[in-house]
Amino acid sequence: MKPSIKPANPNFSSGPCTKRPGYNLSALDTSSLGRSHRSKLGKNKLKLAIDETARLLELPQGYKVGIVPGSDTGAMEMAMWSLLGERPVDVFSWESFGAGWASDIAKQLKLENARSFSAAYGQLPDFSQANPDHDIIFTWNGTTSGVKVNNADWISDNRTGLTICDATSAVFAMEMPWDKIDVATFSWQKVLGGEGAHGVIVLSPRAVARLESYTPSWPMPKIFIMAKGGKLIDGIFEGSTINTPSMLCVEDYLDALNWVDQIGGLSAAIAKSEANLAVFKEFVAQNDWIEFLAESDDICSNTSVCFQLKASEDQVKAIIKLLDDEQVAYDIGAYRDAPAGLRVWCGATVEESDLKALLPWLSWAYQQVTA
Repeated sequence: MKPSIKPANPNFSSGPCTKRPGYNLSALDTSSLGRSHRSKLGKNKLKLAIDETARLLELPQGYKVGIVPGSDTGAMEMAMWSLLGERPVDVFSWESFGAGWASDIAKQLKLENARSFSAAYGQLPDFSQANPDHDIIFTWNGTTSGVKVNNADWISDNRTGLTICDATSAVFAMEMPWDKIDVATFSWQKVLGGEGAHGVIVLSPRAVARLESYTPSWPMPKIFIMAKGGKLIDGIFEGSTINTPSMLCVEDYLDALNWVDQIGGLSAAIAKSEANLAVFKEFVAQNDWIEFLAESDDICSNTSVCFQLKASEDQVKAIIKLLDDEQVAYDIGAYRDAPAGLRVWCGATVEESDLKALLPWLSWAYQQVTA
């Protein structure tokens, strides 16, 4: 029978992701809107966003946070264009975004001393091949494959190269071993449900030292430059952004950070996301027509959860359309480069009750389409 209870919030997109529970625009402080981001008020707001990010993520002493243009993509390209080329590079990829970084390194930066290690959707590459004397590029969570890194033991504590991690669908949802990561990038439109177009870059002291001692051989766009005259441009990490940010988006981010603080901080946000994944694990165990794209439980993402169905590609599309038409689940189709299937966000801004309400609809839609 057709289920009678729908999710209270049908927004299950993997980016931009759903807003926090109870979100309301009227709760935002609008005093900075229409003001210059260079004003004392604007800089203080940006500095507050930076400081609260560092506090809530429990970053080690000496790590720096900057708000940069171009979402996570802009932050990652800023890191690669600014830091790579000093030594060989090892690139690990297992989904479309990681493959994109490998392509940029080979075709745009044209680094001849780069090695690429890849794996199919649902799997992880062999990290044991990482050379600690090389720079290392990898994603922490494959947003388009639903596969995450389950530990950082493969990263040497005695490395001489830098680790540069695209962590956009992991930060605030997964434990990040900061001592193993020299550069991390993310966008607040993922796990925190913020608005798009802004990226965040986190630098370790080792990354700062590279910026101050190494100058790339290629021309650098202005918005990528983080050091000048052998010194880090500190203003970027104190609230003086490279280009004009949306102060409305900054206020929205501050609201999300405050929500994380109110629910109990980072550990509470991670626990909420993991509890959401547990709802799906129970459902998959009880139904033989659906399975995780991730090949093993220990690497299954607890944010962008990807599924394979015992159905044709056209049937999968019909299921997605049916759920959309019923206003039960929006934007849950697999990424365009990924195998046909479903992708459902279950980060901390998603309520467990909405996921539980979705499950009977998944079964119903599957039966309607495949019967």
